[in-house]
Amino acid sequence: MAKAKRRASPLTPADIVEALAPLYGRPAWRPHGDPMTELVLTILSQNTSDTNSGRAFMRLMARFRSWEELMAADPSEIEAEIKVGGLAATKAPRIKAILEEVWRRRGSFDMAFLGEEPLDEAKAWLRSLPGVGPKTAACVLMFALGRPALPVDTHVQRVAQRLGLVPRKTGAAQAHDLLEAVLADDEVYSFHISLIKHGRRLCRAQRPLCAECPLKDRCPAAPQYLGGASRRRA
Repeated sequence: MAKAKRRASPLTPADIVEALAPLYGRPAWRPHGDPMTELVLTILSQNTSDTNSGRAFMRLMARFRSWEELMAADPSEIEAEIKVGGLAATKAPRIKAILEEVWRRRGSFDMAFLGEEPLDEAKAWLRSLPGVGPKTAACVLMFALGRPALPVDTHVQRVAQRLGLVPRKTGAAQAHDLLEAVLADDEVYSFHISLIKHGRRLCRAQRPLCAECPLKDRCPAAPQYLGGASRRRA
């Protein structure tokens, strides 16, 4: 009688980062310590490419010499500078409102104190700002302050669902908490960067290239894509 095939053990975040390292390297975590810059840049990056959001940010910084000057500007002036990034009519008043609220609360634009607050309190403080959700708050905490907060964008969410780390119907907001719960603090950054790169290169939303994926033998979703379409590049 043939022996039943032994099921592979579930993938852990460490397994995933290790398997993807030959493709994407091992990202080094180097926080830059400027929360307000990260906050504004993250708002500008919503629903656009990194290239366009970067251009919008550089135009903004060239036009307004300080956060105070930007806060005092009319939204139409801000909108004109960030148009290249898309959704400028929404992002301009949001940026102005955030600056006004941070100034009202702190009397400055220095948010370095969030590096010392309990992580849940730091998240809650940022999420209470106008238009700031879980992903934006996590970007500020992780990239600017080196806190173990995991930003979950569409790539991270999709790859995590396919790999079975979160249920398929899990929304982005819930995925933040579920994924952070299984990550060690020193795994957060490398996991985030590795999954974003993997989602862009191989584990794409349409026609993922599962045949080229080093995780295919242990990925719960791979069998449904390995029929042929996943082997063809778009």
